[in-house]
Amino acid sequence: MDAMHVLSAAEMQACDRATTEQFGIPSIELMRAAAASVAAFAREQFPHLRRVTVLCGRGNNGGDGMMAARLLAHDGMGVTTLLLGSPDGLTGDAAQAWRELTNPLHGSVEVVTTVEDLGRHTSALDTDLIFDAVLGTGFKPPLKGLALAALEWVKASRAPILAVDLPSGWPADETGAMLSGPAFPADAVITFTAPKPAHVLGQLTRRWDQPVVVAPIGSPDETVVSTLQLEWSGAAAALAGAPRAVAANKGNFGHVLVVGGTFGFAGGKAGAPAMAALAALRAGAGLVTAAVPAPALSVTAAVAPELMTWPLLATAAGHVAEENLTPDRISPLLAGKTVLAIGPGLGQTPETAKFASGLLSSTDLPAVIDADALNILATKPVLLTKLARRGKRTLVLTPHPGEMARLAGTTVAEVQADRLKTAREFAQRVGVTLVLKGARTLIAHPDGRIAVNTTGNPGMAKGGSGDLLTGLIAGLLAQHPHDPARAVEAAVYLHGLAADLAVRSGDEHTFLATDCLRHLSQAFRFYSRGANGYVWIQGLPGSQAAALKEARG
Repeated sequence: MDAMHVLSAAEMQACDRATTEQFGIPSIELMRAAAASVAAFAREQFPHLRRVTVLCGRGNNGGDGMMAARLLAHDGMGVTTLLLGSPDGLTGDAAQAWRELTNPLHGSVEVVTTVEDLGRHTSALDTDLIFDAVLGTGFKPPLKGLALAALEWVKASRAPILAVDLPSGWPADETGAMLSGPAFPADAVITFTAPKPAHVLGQLTRRWDQPVVVAPIGSPDETVVSTLQLEWSGAAAALAGAPRAVAANKGNFGHVLVVGGTFGFAGGKAGAPAMAALAALRAGAGLVTAAVPAPALSVTAAVAPELMTWPLLATAAGHVAEENLTPDRISPLLAGKTVLAIGPGLGQTPETAKFASGLLSSTDLPAVIDADALNILATKPVLLTKLARRGKRTLVLTPHPGEMARLAGTTVAEVQADRLKTAREFAQRVGVTLVLKGARTLIAHPDGRIAVNTTGNPGMAKGGSGDLLTGLIAGLLAQHPHDPARAVEAAVYLHGLAADLAVRSGDEHTFLATDCLRHLSQAFRFYSRGANGYVWIQGLPGSQAAALKEARG
């Protein structure tokens, strides 16, 4: 899949205008296509659907709902449509949708002009599905009047809610995860042509595993234009799934060097580099070598027989020693390697800090820097900038919010208050690819572009998740050295998707970081764009979700 751009509300409106004015596609046809997508999605995602209640506003979002109601009623479903407001105020395509719904009449149609009117339609709450087609991309907060009353009204229903375009009350341009004002709950969201910021950054659904889908409705690619420099990371996953040449050999897919680990009387972290190395192998790297303190070697080597190891001289406490930087040791360590991953379990003792700084300064290899190596570089900002600006080197930093705060010299609260700004400004200023981890991980590139990841779940909030991500990024960088930006985006997306698949067939409480590796092959084979053209930016198609649920028992 090519890049999927995120459009602002104004850019989406411009896209619709260009589709009509430049390409001659009438706006009413866009509405018909949107309605057909909504109806088809409802039938597929809710296969036992028999009764539907459709709440419609008086704008084009309401028009989408009216046309979808007509289609479902025509298919024989029991459909009740509630129009919030008088039909006398309808104009344009929404007015046409109302005429087609009511002449002849399709299902039960009710006009609601007061809050008291809503109270007379409680029977409509006893349904299989509620369509929220009240307010769409053009909405400006706050939610008020009949729309706000309808929100309170739907809370009395146990039926799932399908949001048409956006849950009513969510501004399309909202970049926060949560809203301070009222908004409709949603159990599924379907939008059209391209996602808006709220679709990729907001927690629009009641649960993390519920679907958010983008449906094509006929706008040519040339009309999808944005200056936000915001994209969806899942579009890069096609890079990882590309078939390999028949005559390929391990030398074609790079050699990853993972450096990290501690092991001594004060405890040890030999598992961290082991997990990173295993993830690099699973991602498809041709060769992977884990360089760890000699006392940790046996523990790290036990993770997989395919893994090669390299013993590093250790201090008495079991940390990597500075003397590993001598030419006779550093040259063979780096020989033949194509990507460096450094930091998992490394520790931050003064000797280790000198080693990490010296190793990064000794090579121009693309590097993935995580964990303790990030914290070491946070104390050496001049060195970090120097490393990033040397040649055309790809430098990938993978901080969680705490590490990001140390790198940027700010606080976690300030980082989380504006993650987009923090990530973009740091990546541009320093010249690195920054993976700011968390719910909706951001991949910020030196040119100002940001890809937003929409996979992942709360079960990943356990030790080891970051180590696996480091290895997956390194493994894909090794295979795709000429497309590093998409390699990083694909790794982040696939990591979260594999974890989602693992939790769906298990439980988020008992999930271990390495469980996602057993589902990585499924993630590689998952196509986010279905045969009908829908792109799943969150959740899974109903049939796949049902199969995983059945396997879970």
